[in-house]
This record gives sequence, structure tokens and C-alpha cells, in this order.
Amino acid sequence: MPAVDKLLLEEALQDSPQTRSLLSVFEEDAGTLTDYTNQLLQAMQRVYGAQNEMCLATHQLSKQLLAYEKQNFALGKGDEEVISTLHYFAKVVDELNVLHTELAKQLADTMILPIIQFREKDLTEVSTLKDLFGLASNEHDLSMAKYSRLPKKKENEKVKMDVVKEVAAARRKQHLSSLQYYCALNALQDRKRVAMMEPMIGFAHGQINFFKKGAEMFSQNMNSFLSSVADMVQSIQVELEAEAEKMRVSQQELLSVDESVYAPDFDVAAPQINRNLIQKAGYLNLRSKTGLVTTTWERLYFFTQGGNLMCQPRGAVAGGLIQDLDNCSVMAVDCEDRRYCFQITTPNGKSGIILQAESRKENEEWICAINNISRQIYLTDNPEAVAIKLNQTALQAVTPITSFGKKQESPCPSQHLRNVELENDKMVPTAAVPVPDTDELIAPGTPIQFDIVLPASEFLDQNRGSRRINPFGETEDETFPEAEDSLLQQMFIVRFLGSMAVKTDNTTEVIYEAMRQVLAARAIHNIFRTTESHLMVTSQTLRLIDPQTQVTRANFELTSITQFAAHQENKRLVGFVVRTPESTGGEALSTYVFESNSEGEKICYAINLGKEIIEVQKDPEALAQLMLSVPLTNDGKYVLLNEQPDDGSPSENRGAESEA
Repeated sequence: MPAVDKLLLEEALQDSPQTRSLLSVFEEDAGTLTDYTNQLLQAMQRVYGAQNEMCLATHQLSKQLLAYEKQNFALGKGDEEVISTLHYFAKVVDELNVLHTELAKQLADTMILPIIQFREKDLTEVSTLKDLFGLASNEHDLSMAKYSRLPKKKENEKVKMDVVKEVAAARRKQHLSSLQYYCALNALQDRKRVAMMEPMIGFAHGQINFFKKGAEMFSQNMNSFLSSVADMVQSIQVELEAEAEKMRVSQQELLSVDESVYAPDFDVAAPQINRNLIQKAGYLNLRSKTGLVTTTWERLYFFTQGGNLMCQPRGAVAGGLIQDLDNCSVMAVDCEDRRYCFQITTPNGKSGIILQAESRKENEEWICAINNISRQIYLTDNPEAVAIKLNQTALQAVTPITSFGKKQESPCPSQHLRNVELENDKMVPTAAVPVPDTDELIAPGTPIQFDIVLPASEFLDQNRGSRRINPFGETEDETFPEAEDSLLQQMFIVRFLGSMAVKTDNTTEVIYEAMRQVLAARAIHNIFRTTESHLMVTSQTLRLIDPQTQVTRANFELTSITQFAAHQENKRLVGFVVRTPESTGGEALSTYVFESNSEGEKICYAINLGKEIIEVQKDPEALAQLMLSVPLTNDGKYVLLNEQPDDGSPSENRGAESEA
């Protein structure tokens, strides 16, 4: 593992767990250096104060110099030179063990004073800055917690501005204290080298000048060695001053940025949002339940790695897995009167975790990034380009096109029931139909409904009886007694995507255009949540049933369905056009778009068969001939060429059943 030279000042503002982990290494090194410095000073004080025990004191000093190599400093910049130098000095101290006498003044000036200055000035400064940094971090955390609890009410704007200013001041204070703390820790690595060797130079010179009998010991070689060490210390000092000046300039540049970078939501009006992200990192508030009705919010550092959402607390060496993002869904939610909350839902529909971002920009970028990752874009060769292309396609999707150049093929079953044929269990068109212009299909600017709404005529029909009806347009299954004796009963699992008014029902191209605009609108507005329903196809109606309550949310007569088709590429998309009467006497056309767990062709086939049954019900012979074309099950019921909802029921119970 390569040695770490210094802390990066550019990382001080982000204050990520990685920076905190690296900071703990420097703090551990400073603590080790403090302990060693105190021990070295004690050894030197013994030399200074114990005149009668000089031999023992110098021996202890020699041992302490040799112990530097065994300190296991976390940062080892320049330690080879220091170790080799201290080894040589230890040898000299051993040789001078029998010659030392009182060196009071000279030792106090050249040996004791530098190490005391190093301890009192440098090490104490680091300790003081560490305490200030801790206080600033705590103040910042408290201010962020207060900011996160801000409600969304407009009358609290003044309170919001005060809290934002408090957060900005706390963040600036933390930034300033961290920069000073980082600079002190970086400088300590070079000052450590000087402080370790400078006292010994003074000690050696004192021995030369004080003892006449040490002339033989302090030969020309020793003088040359001391000169080289002094030159090395001088070069380190010059390097330290240059590095200190460089850090000072860098600190000024970092502090000269706009004050808005300290505010958490300074660009709320018009944030610059990057919707093409395939990875994201930053601090979020995680909602956790602490009881039946109580919750807590914890500010943690989150980042994406591949298809996973990871979380790394401060001080942790690595992050842990929080959520698998493949095929998941994400959407903005309202939670406990907090702003900028979003929820991640698992592929099986279960509610996942709820997170809170600190700004609108962060909130939308997290939602876009998770949405891109859930599509598994990161597995492609060039994920950035794929993300940009998908988002550009979504933005362009709502722009009306003037030609359907590649959509000249006729769709699957439509109202031309007698002009289609079965081939490989799929509906195959027999002729091509000219495609009209987009404006002839759907009026520009037509609103899109993302929640199912019961048609007005159906709502009135259901409320004509004396029995009380649900005021929200939902009815129980007993409202439709024809389902029990219907010749056709077919169930599908679907998810409603959207509906919109259309201008014509003469071609299935209107269904394809509605699918395109609905999907594009959901992508642009980050609407990814859908509700699962059961689509019941009978020989008379098409009903949308809530699987939890078994109430009918919508009911369409098959005679009112004029067009129906499955998407030509995405086989799970299906749509149909419904013609409903208006109060003015005219008729309205609406297209409904669904996503099915099975192929949309099978839903089209069921609707097709239901409409055929309606046509031939008055002719018993034609009805019998139609039923003969449908295979029978073991219990004498008719089964269609599709499957029941995949809810775990036995395979022999799947399929549409009807009694002749």
C-alpha cells in the first residue's frame, strides 16, 4: 500500500467518510508522535537534571533513540532518513556515556528548548485545532438536524431563512476549522523530522565544545556527518516553508468561493439538475422505525456501487449494502411534513427505505440516478451515453412527430375481427393500413390521467339502483351478476399507466401514439409508481378489479371498445379505445394504456373472443361453432390461449375458463 503524504484540503468541505478515515490515520500518527515526544523529552531532562546519573541517563537516551524505529507510525514519510540518523546518534551517545558532565546551560539552550517548543507549539496546536474541529462538526450536525426538520409551510419562510443562515455559518465554521486542522497535521509530518534531529545536533555540539577529552571521538568524520544532517534539516525546513505557503494559497482559494456553496438549498428556484447520472454519492437522512408509531432520522453518507445502494457511517472503513437497485422503482413522497423525501420500492412492490435529501437538486438527482441504475444501464459498454440517450428520448417523446415511417404495419386484433387469423398463438395482421398524422390522432397538449377514473356514464348506471353505492365510483362484484353466467371469464394482472382523450378510433396507431406520450410523460415527471389490478374480460364487459378489496374500479362494455392493440416491441404493453356518450349528446373517445404481466396479445385475443361471442349470441349454431374452436379442460370448461395471474396457483387452474 503506497504511503499517504498529506490530507487533501479540497476534501475538507465535503467531509466524506473516506476523508474522516484518512483523518483518523493522521490523528493516530499525531498521538503516537506526542507520546514519543514526551518520552524523548523526559529522557533529555534526565540528561539535563541528573548530573550524577549522567551515564544512566545517556544510556536511556540511546535506547530511546533506537526505539523510534519500533513506534510503527501510521505515516512513514522520510522515516528511513530519520531512523538511520537516530541509529548513528545512539551509537555516539553510547560512546559518550562515560564522558558526560554538567551541560546545564548549553544543553538547556540546544537540546531541551527545541523539543519543548515543538511540543508546546506544534503538538499543542494540533490538539487545540482538533478540539475546535470537533466542536464545529457538532455545531454543523445540530444545525443540519434543525434544517432537516423544517416544515414545508410557506408561512415559515422567515424561520427557514434563519435556519439556512445558521447552517451556512456552521458549515463555513466547520470548513475553516477543518482547513486549519488539515494544514497543521500536514505540516506536523515535516516538523516532526526537524524536531527529532535538531535537539540531537545541539546535544552533539555541546559535547564537542564541553569535553576536551572527546577530541578523538569527535573527529572530522563526525563533523562531516553533523554538517550533512544540518544541511538535510535546512532543506526540509525550506521544503516545509514552501509547502506551508502552497497550502496557505490553496486555503485562500478554497475560502474565496461564493457564500452560496455553504447554503444547502441556494438554487431552489431553478436548480441545475443532471438527469444522466449512473452513480451518486452524498449525505441523506434515513428514516428508521423505533416503535409502532415512532420514527427517527439519521444523517448518513450514501453512495451507489454498481446496482447497489451503499451506506457508510462516519469513521467506518467501508460501506454496507442498504438496497439492491436493480428493477426497483423510486418516487418522491410526503413523509412526516419533511421536504425532499423519496422512497425506493422493491421489484415485488414492497415499500423499501425512505430517504431525505438536503435540497431540491439533490432530491431530483438521486431519483434520476436510482431510476437510471434500476434500468441496469451501468451494465452497458458506455453507460453515460446510454443514460443521455434515454433521457433525450424521454424529453423528445412529448414532441409531436409528423410521420410514422416505421409504423406501417397493422396492429394485432382490432375491430376488424373477421380479417385476422391465429398463427403461433399470436394475432397476425392480414393487411396494412395507412397511418394518419399525429395531430389527427391526438390533439396537441391533451392532458394525461395517471390514475384510473370511472367514466361518467358508468358511474351513473351503477347508482341508479336503490342499493347504496360507493361514492368514489367503486362497486362490489355483486353489482355485476352477469359475471357468474358469462360464457367467457378471463383474468389478467395489469398495472394502469395512463389514459388520455383521442380524436379518432379508425386506426390502432392512435393507441401506439397514446402509449408513447403516456410513457414519455411518466419518465419526464419521474412517475414510476403503479398500482396492480386484475383485468377481468367477460363476454359482455371488461372490468378492472382491486385485488385487495375485490371491488370494481372501472367497467367498460365490450361494445364500447372500438380499438385494442398490443405494443409491437414491448409485448407487455396493451391499450384500447373506449367510446362513451357525453351529456351534450355527442361521444367522447379515450385511450387506456396498461402494462400486463403476460403478453398483451393474449388480452387482445380475450377481448376479440368476447366481441365475437356478442356478435354470434343470437345465432346458436354460430355460437356453438365458435366454442368448438376453443379447447376444453378436463371439467368441461373452455380455456383461452393465455394464463391466469401469476399468484402461485397451480398451473392446471390457469387460463380463461368459460361454460358453454
